[in-house]
Amino acid sequence: MREERNTSVNLEQDSEPGAAQTLQTPGRSDGTRGRGISRSRKASRGRRTSEIRENAEKRDNSVSREGAKRRSGRRRISIPVILLALAVGFGAGFGTGWLKWEYERPYTVDLKAVEVPAWVEQDFIRKNIFSRPDVSLKRVNSIVIHYVANPGSTAQANRDYFDGLADQDPEAGGTSTSAHFVVGLEGEVIQCIPVTEMAYAAAPRNDDTISIENCHPDDSGSFNQATYDSLVKLTACLCSQLHLTEKDVIRHYDVSGKECPKYYVEHEDEWRQFQEDVKNAMKEKSWLQEA
Repeated sequence: MREERNTSVNLEQDSEPGAAQTLQTPGRSDGTRGRGISRSRKASRGRRTSEIRENAEKRDNSVSREGAKRRSGRRRISIPVILLALAVGFGAGFGTGWLKWEYERPYTVDLKAVEVPAWVEQDFIRKNIFSRPDVSLKRVNSIVIHYVANPGSTAQANRDYFDGLADQDPEAGGTSTSAHFVVGLEGEVIQCIPVTEMAYAAAPRNDDTISIENCHPDDSGSFNQATYDSLVKLTACLCSQLHLTEKDVIRHYDVSGKECPKYYVEHEDEWRQFQEDVKNAMKEKSWLQEA
């Protein structure tokens, strides 16, 4: 029983208000303070995190604005550069094409005013689709030299051959060929087509050339002296009025690769001599002399 009483006393002592306050108050005080400190630290950390985020956003916005400015600046600079590059490229391409295909200068020669020497016989062939198509020339850039490829034939015979092509049936088709002039074995010259019209002689350059056919005594294609002299004078006369030089006198071969005039394709030195003779004849105006 004593033990139970002691226990009761002890319990009562433990239950006394003063003792209870002494024991409980520190415990409650310590827990409240710990929880307050914990909440304060969390709030502090939250504010710091928020500040860090705000600062980061400010930096990102600043970087974005600076980047946009730089990109905008690059765009403002690049547009003039692109336009300049396009202008330079266009100019270079146009200039190259101009040099390659040659600028077509205004043509000042009046073809209707071109006169042939008095010793040239004008015997024009009939207008027809095979040998005299009646197509006007707008300019003459070259004089083309040919050989008839029919040894021993005369200027008149070749002129008549061109004229006879008009008798072909247009619906059936046929041969198309001609020339403005034919120089004969005795130096005679017959004009078959006016210099203002196109002849079928030097395709694909029929539209800017005048053609001269030449008779020859044999298969070599070499012209005899009478033919050669008349050809030089006639060519010089035409060059002088058409504002051409001896370099503008070419062979049929130079136009299409055809072996014509045969002798002067096979002998380049003779061809160069012919051009030189035309040059000298232009200086001397030798066509004004009787053939």
